[in-house]
Amino acid sequence: MRTRTRGFTMIELMIVVSIIGILAAIAIPNFIKFQARSKQSEVRANLKALFTAEKAFYQEKDRYSSLIGELPFAPERNNRYAYFLAGTSPLLDDRSGTVATTSVTANGISVDTFKYGSASAVTAWANPCGVTPGLTDPPTATFVGGAIGNVDSDATKDVWSIATYSRTFSPSQTCNAEPNNPSGDPSNELNDVEQ
Repeated sequence: MRTRTRGFTMIELMIVVSIIGILAAIAIPNFIKFQARSKQSEVRANLKALFTAEKAFYQEKDRYSSLIGELPFAPERNNRYAYFLAGTSPLLDDRSGTVATTSVTANGISVDTFKYGSASAVTAWANPCGVTPGLTDPPTATFVGGAIGNVDSDATKDVWSIATYSRTFSPSQTCNAEPNNPSGDPSNELNDVEQ
């Protein structure tokens, strides 16, 4: 007597494939957003380091500085964000080669295009919330630093800032910042992950 082995029918296989396709369609975009959010941790840490460097410099010199060479602030290579100490006429260090070169008058740090390519390059400050990095001199000395990067390979850039004073933002279509931003807390003015 001959026994017949039974396998899966074509319909059962197609149902399994379609279920896997639906799960992938849901999981992949969520994974990409999660990955982009994790890349934003770089800018939070570096802006807090910039804030600390500016405060330490102020304690020694009674003024803030917009020159990279004067501050103890130098993010490691492989940075996805460009950092601005001045928003008008930025002069960024060059991170397109194997060795980073910084001019004595540099007031910003460029994206590491040696690692991430020219598609990630940022050379100018964009201010969706009306914030411009820079400083004001004593007696009411203040400092605002900023960062711009592309964490998810689309045309929208992720824009952040930090200041030595508390700020209030009016969120709009171009400004995604939280309404109240305390001194020393990085503010995400244009969230590239949510766009």
